[in-house]
Amino acid sequence: MIKFLSAAAVAALFCMPSVSASAHATFERAEANPGAAYKGVLRVPHGCDGEATNTVRLKLPDEIVSVKPMPKAGWTLTTVNAPYAQAYEEHGRKISEGVREIVWSGGALQSDHYDEFVFMGRIAPHAKAPTTIFAPVVQDCANGQQRWDQVPAAGQSAHGLKAPAPAIRLVAAAQSAETPASRTYKLGSLSIERPWTRATPRSAPVAGGYLKITNSGAVSDRLTGGSFAHAGKVEVHEMSHEGGMMRMRQLPRGLEIAPGQSVELRPGGYHLMFMDLKQGIVAGQNVKGSLVFEKAGQIEIEFDAEAMGASTPAAAGAHEHKH
Repeated sequence: MIKFLSAAAVAALFCMPSVSASAHATFERAEANPGAAYKGVLRVPHGCDGEATNTVRLKLPDEIVSVKPMPKAGWTLTTVNAPYAQAYEEHGRKISEGVREIVWSGGALQSDHYDEFVFMGRIAPHAKAPTTIFAPVVQDCANGQQRWDQVPAAGQSAHGLKAPAPAIRLVAAAQSAETPASRTYKLGSLSIERPWTRATPRSAPVAGGYLKITNSGAVSDRLTGGSFAHAGKVEVHEMSHEGGMMRMRQLPRGLEIAPGQSVELRPGGYHLMFMDLKQGIVAGQNVKGSLVFEKAGQIEIEFDAEAMGASTPAAAGAHEHKH
């Protein structure tokens, strides 16, 4: 039962996204298109057996070109240039070499803290899709290293590797999870866009629901609750930082949607909390549910289940639901 969980335990389960959904180093954006710009946000979750990380070394795969790393306050930035495996053209010029490795050094990222290291680049136009590319990372600490450099054999999955290199899946533009989702529901003057949730471990007691609500009318309304097929109860919650701590609380009066305004429910902020889960949520599922508004009433919707730890929704189906 949820009442036996501590606030910290609930927050840890619910906030799986971005920081502690994985103990591995990962990229915030896990998909990209050949020929398209790519912002790489490398997420570093911990140090080396309790020691602070002083250096982060990122080796770029051949498919990422035109790289410009972002300087980071308190760290020294250096790069290693080398020839590309295959030259490409950009603005009529042939480009045959560029940044192949980025090193941020001289910092002190404590082992129980989290940080991000950023670069801009481009996925080479000749890169194949669909395929998965890997960018090995090494964290140097005072007395050791934490390596994220294991790459699966051709045709094999990275699941089961103890220290997998951060991965990016290359997909054709029409398949990209970066394409804005089109699943939209209408209820009077309210528009509900992109309802989604995240996969959970089989025994997880809670999960979160996310979406965007726009009120095009002249009267304020409130989201007061709803239903979720896998849950015994649904509440409207808010998560915020207070005194350096992440705290979550129920909104007993619901969430106001003011006239002419949009409110987005997302990880780390406003959200629906699915309580007393009857079963785990599996990525790729479409789970039936509903939303209840103070004035507009109730609407039946479906939540798209994304991967465990996802921070944004993937592209929804091409159907628009009208009620």
